[in-house]
Amino acid sequence: MTLNIGWIGCGRHARQMLLPRLSDHGIRLAALCDRDGAAMAATAQAYGVKDCYNDFGELLRHPGLDAIGMAVGPEVHRAAAIAALERGLPVFMEKPPAATAEGARDVAAAARRAGKPVIVGFMKRYSSGNRIAMNLLRHGDFGRVLGITGSYMTAPTYFEGEPDYTGFFLHHCIHYMDLVPWFASSEFAELTVRKVSPAPGRLLLHLGFTTQAGAIGNIVMGTVQSRGTPMEEIRIMGDHKRIEVNNIVNVELHRDPPFKVDDPAATLSDTVDTLTWQPNFTAAANEDHKGYSALIADAAAALRGESRNAPNIEDGVLAMERLEKMIALIEA
Repeated sequence: MTLNIGWIGCGRHARQMLLPRLSDHGIRLAALCDRDGAAMAATAQAYGVKDCYNDFGELLRHPGLDAIGMAVGPEVHRAAAIAALERGLPVFMEKPPAATAEGARDVAAAARRAGKPVIVGFMKRYSSGNRIAMNLLRHGDFGRVLGITGSYMTAPTYFEGEPDYTGFFLHHCIHYMDLVPWFASSEFAELTVRKVSPAPGRLLLHLGFTTQAGAIGNIVMGTVQSRGTPMEEIRIMGDHKRIEVNNIVNVELHRDPPFKVDDPAATLSDTVDTLTWQPNFTAAANEDHKGYSALIADAAAALRGESRNAPNIEDGVLAMERLEKMIALIEA
């Protein structure tokens, strides 16, 4: 079944990351909406879309729509999602779902009233290395997660003009407010924050946490690195096991190997030695390692009414509530 979708937002992120994935998963762009006429015209030409609007209210009245998708600002996400749900249309939205946790809760309430799904773009769950790590936790013999440490950095130029860090919090930190509890399969319990800010727009955070299941950890986030270098890593610690994911595409599973130097018969065992995975970038294969294609696949199924474990608005509410707790600690 082809889904006819009305799409709100024709910015660079939508054009480069999201819209190219739609047709692979049975989604047809039926209509577009953006206040930037030039960006919308270019997008319409690229995808053969004839019907374009500069007001999302008009888009929602477009005949024959099966769902609404959007990648705009957080306040438009909230308002447009609620308006779509009131018309009985399911929604895919980029993160964040709103500018505040209260706004996200408003969207969740509208989704419950409408009985329609709202899928939120937490694509970090779908990044190649993260998916492999989670499958090891769920289906392997890893055992209990004891600790999680991670680093997820960006540069000050990414949020230029926002020295209050609103964009950094809502568009960057929000990812790990979803990802880390997802890995832990448990809600945060205690949170502590340490920070250093050498200049306006430059911020480094160390977020310490415990989870309700008893894990401990630390997340490093900030705007003090270059986006031209790999800036993301996750380490998940168990009992004599750990999973490391670097740059979202390099995965190592460390077990409990014996020392080999003094063993003349030493070899490698697939039961105890380290397993590694890296993608082969020379292969003719799906190279969407950031996870957008897999996210859209699950989103498309959910928008059709199928059961999928896709991140939904309830996950969005939790991520926003965690984010606001973190911000409160930073500002205290």
